[in-house]
Amino acid sequence: MHDDELLTVLDVMERLKLGRSTVYDLICSRRLPSITIGGCRRIPARAVREYITNELEAAA
Repeated sequence: MHDDELLTVLDVMERLKLGRSTVYDLICSRRLPSITIGGCRRIPARAVREYITNELEAAA
């Protein structure tokens, strides 16, 4: 996964093993940053890695 790679919601669902609603909840709550390009939602791969890191630190 490259730092500048943009992921779809489906990509994030597969990588985090979460459902669509949960991913959109993370986006709406701004816990998972995203951008919209031409009506398509994209999540930077870096943001997914940072989300995982933050969750692991919070759980420790």
